[in-house]
Amino acid sequence: MPANPFIAQVIPFAGNFAPRGWAFCDGQLLPISQNTALFSLIGTIYGGDGRTTLALPDLRGRAAIHPGRGPGLSTYRLGEKGGQERVTLNTLEIPQHNHSVRSLAESRGGNLTDPGGNMLASGTPIYRANTPADDVDMDPSMIRQNNVGGGQAHENRPPFQALNYIIALVGVFPSRS
Repeated sequence: MPANPFIAQVIPFAGNFAPRGWAFCDGQLLPISQNTALFSLIGTIYGGDGRTTLALPDLRGRAAIHPGRGPGLSTYRLGEKGGQERVTLNTLEIPQHNHSVRSLAESRGGNLTDPGGNMLASGTPIYRANTPADDVDMDPSMIRQNNVGGGQAHENRPPFQALNYIIALVGVFPSRS
């Protein structure tokens, strides 16, 4: 932990309490009258009424990202929240793709030469391979695949470990230069 943190500095903290001069980044409201330096730095970016209260950032269940816009990325404002813990994908959100299919094939003739009296639904096969067949690739466009899945929301978080984030309430007032 920094010996002389900047007021409004946010750091991860593995402890189960917020040290003196720090507070959890859990969205709590604080009185402006007791946190004037902090209010002059963050104002109501994270909430509060701006007259008597200010709100701390709420990082519970959230990942912090830098505001602004990176190359090819979306623009984010300081304090903006977004994302969802669970999402249900529809077919428009799944990239177009195909699957390879492997099947057994036999190049030799069957052992039934007379199909007479053999109907497809009769239970008597009209073709029977004499030897096991090798795998062959089949054209995916010739095979119909049915949709599967229940349309349920799914987990949308990478592997994670929960840590507390704390914000400095007292310390060095940062200069802008």
